[in-house]
Amino acid sequence: MTSIQAADAQQETIEISLTGKSLLENPLLNKGSAFSEEERREFGLLGLVAPHVPTIEEQLARTYGSYTQKSADLERYIYLVSLQDRNETLFYRLLQEHITEMMPVIYTPVVGEGCKQYSRIWRRPRGLYIPYTQRNDIGAVLANSPTKKVDVIVVTDGERILGLGDLGVGGMGIPVGKLSLYTLCAGVPPARTLPIILDVGTDNEELLRDPLYLGWRHERVRGQEYDDFIEAFVQAVIEEFPNVLLQWEDFSKNNATRLLERYRGRLCTFNDDIQGTGAVTLAGFLAAMVVIGSTISKQQIVMLGAGSSATGISDQIVSAMMSEGLTQREARSAIWLVDSHGLVHTGRRGLEPFKQKYAQDTTRVSDWQSADPDRITLLDVIRNVKPSILIGTSAQPCAFTEELIREMAKHVERPVIFPLSNPTSKSEAVPEDLINWTDGRALVATGSPFPSVVCQNRTIDIGQCNNAFVFPGVGLGVIASGARRVTNEMFVAAARALAEFSPALHDPAASLYPALEGVRTMSRRVASAVACEALRSGLANAASKEELERQIDAKVWSPCYARYVRRGKIPTS
Repeated sequence: MTSIQAADAQQETIEISLTGKSLLENPLLNKGSAFSEEERREFGLLGLVAPHVPTIEEQLARTYGSYTQKSADLERYIYLVSLQDRNETLFYRLLQEHITEMMPVIYTPVVGEGCKQYSRIWRRPRGLYIPYTQRNDIGAVLANSPTKKVDVIVVTDGERILGLGDLGVGGMGIPVGKLSLYTLCAGVPPARTLPIILDVGTDNEELLRDPLYLGWRHERVRGQEYDDFIEAFVQAVIEEFPNVLLQWEDFSKNNATRLLERYRGRLCTFNDDIQGTGAVTLAGFLAAMVVIGSTISKQQIVMLGAGSSATGISDQIVSAMMSEGLTQREARSAIWLVDSHGLVHTGRRGLEPFKQKYAQDTTRVSDWQSADPDRITLLDVIRNVKPSILIGTSAQPCAFTEELIREMAKHVERPVIFPLSNPTSKSEAVPEDLINWTDGRALVATGSPFPSVVCQNRTIDIGQCNNAFVFPGVGLGVIASGARRVTNEMFVAAARALAEFSPALHDPAASLYPALEGVRTMSRRVASAVACEALRSGLANAASKEELERQIDAKVWSPCYARYVRRGKIPTS
C-alpha cells in the first residue's frame, strides 16, 4: 500500500467554517465535484456541483485527459496553474502521479516561459506582491497574507530569473513554482507556504513598453534605497512570522551573496541558487567519484560562470574537500572560475568580494605560453589545468564547444561535465554532443531535463542536477527540527544523503542522479540528514534522533481529501 493509499484509507476529519461558493472558491479546501452527499447538505453545496460524486481517481482521469489535449508547453503550464488555483489537493495528486512528465512544466524549463508571459497569462493572484511604492506599508501587506501560519516563504525580486534575466513582476512564477516543489517533493503543507515578489521595478525595456505589464513601471531601484527596502522587508517578516524559513531566489549576482551574508545570522534563511545548487551539484560529483574510483579532493575543477551559483557550488566543494583532509587554501586552489572577462585571478582589478576568494594567484598562470595575460580564456584554462571536472553556470548556450571538450578529454579518462544553466535553451552544451565528443567516456548531468543518448550501442541516461532533490528536504528538515538557522554543514549533509541514491553507485553506466519518481523518499532522507545535523550542532529543539524522525513525519502532508465537519461538530466516535 502506498502512502497515499494509506492516507486515503485513514481519512482525516477537519473542522471548517466556509460554506457554499466561498468553500468552492477556496483552493486549499475545494474538492470540486468530490464533496460527499453529507458534506453537500452540511455546507450548503446542494445544486452548486454536478450530482455524481466521483472518486479522486475519476477526477484524476478527467484532469489528465484534459492535460493531454494541450498541444504546447505553455498551454500545459497554464492548465496546471489554473488547476492549482481551483483545487490544490487534486493538483498535487495529479503531479505526484505524473511527476516526471509534469515537473518540467510546473518548474524548469517551462516556468521560464510562464514568467516571460506572466502579464499576458495571469489568471488569479497567488501570494503577496510588495512594490517599492508600498515600502512604508510592508507590515500591513504581510498582515494580508492569505495564510496566517507560515512555515516557509520564497521571495524574489525578479532580476535574474533562471538564465533569462530581468523579468520584473513576472518573476512571481518562481516562488510559486518553488513552493509547489516543497509540497510535491517533501510534503510541506501548501497552506503553510507563502510566495512573495519584491517589485523594485525593472530595467527590461520590453516590459516597460508593454501596455499589459502588471508590475511597477519604473527602472530598478538600486543602491541604498534598495538596501533600505530589503531591510524593511526582513524586519517586517521577523515581526509578522518570527519562526519562518525564508528562501531567497533568483536575485542578481550582485545582491544574492551579500544579502545572504547580511541576514543569515538574523533569521532562518538560505539562498537556493547558492546553497541548494551547490549541494545538489556536490551530490553528483560524490557519485561520480565512486564511478571513477577517486575522491573529490584529488580533482581540478573548472567552472564557466562566476556568479552566485558558481560560488555556491565552489563553497560546497571546498567543504567536501576539507572533510577529506585538504586545507581551505588547498581546496580553493583546485577551483578555477572563468567569467565573461576570462579567468578570475588576483591580477584583475575590481573583482566582487564573492569572486575574490576564488581568484587564482597570478604566479600560477605566469608560465602559460599560449594565454593572453589580459584575458585568459576557458580554452587556455582547460589546456593548462587539465581539469577532470567542467561545470557551466554561465547561461551561454553552446559555450562548451567541440574543441574545448576534446581538449579536456585528451587528459582525462572519464571527464565529468555538468552544463547546468537553465532553461534548456541556455545550456552550455547538449549531452549528445558531449558524449560523442568524448567517445562515450564523459559523465554528464544537466540543469534541465534531456533525453537519453545512444552511443556505441548502449543507452546513456542523462541525470538532471535538479535542486528539487535538495531544497524541499532541507526545508522540511529545518522546519521539523525547529532549527533557527540554516548552516552550510546542513547542505553538505543533504548532498551526502542524496548521493546515496545515485543509480551510478550500482551501475557505472547509469545516471548520476536518480529518477524523480522517488523524490519523496529522497527528500525524507535529506530532511533526516539535515535535522540530525541541526541536532549535532545544537540548533534542534529535539533531544534525540528518534524524536526528530517523529517530528518530520508529523509535518508531512499528503494530497488526499479530508472529511469535513462544521466547526465545533467533530464527532466523538
